[in-house]
Amino acid sequence: MKLTFLGTGTSFGVPQIGCHCPVCRSPDPRDRRNRVGAVVETDRGTRLLIDTPPELRLQLITCGIDRIDAVLFTHDHADHVQGLDDVRAFTMRRDAPLKMYGSEGTLDRISKRFPYIFDERVRPLPGTSKPEGQLQALVAGETCEIGDIGVTAIEVPHGAATVFGYRIGGLAYVTDAKRIPPEAMERLK
Repeated sequence: MKLTFLGTGTSFGVPQIGCHCPVCRSPDPRDRRNRVGAVVETDRGTRLLIDTPPELRLQLITCGIDRIDAVLFTHDHADHVQGLDDVRAFTMRRDAPLKMYGSEGTLDRISKRFPYIFDERVRPLPGTSKPEGQLQALVAGETCEIGDIGVTAIEVPHGAATVFGYRIGGLAYVTDAKRIPPEAMERLK
């Protein structure tokens, strides 16, 4: 299994606009960090995109990612979903909408924010395209087969919100959590 971090920065990214701290002024390329996203690729070739940050197009080009099989959302904060339109490049080359997974609440809010992606009645103008997605809610603690791998959603607190971490085969992925409750840690092991 291969994990590619697309970004590991804060919700602002690093450097931050208008910040003049030593890190944001640093010439060190390690201090240039896009917002959070990742791609997991199994040994048999299934590629799962985790979140769609605002810099998604540039992140995928930089990492040479030219195909994904599904999207997993951790939660619907802007720094995790605002790049969703960029999946259009993938959906243009598919015979079916791209499956997108997350909690029921997250998917509901994403579908309201990006209705054109999920409404089959919305057709692009001639000569244009639109992303096409199919939402599938995951239930925390249950395993869903996506491609050739089992994916288990695990709830973790993120301030007043709850986000999904994921157990993907032998890999555990959690973002935006200040702590991991013991029951979630057990599921991640």
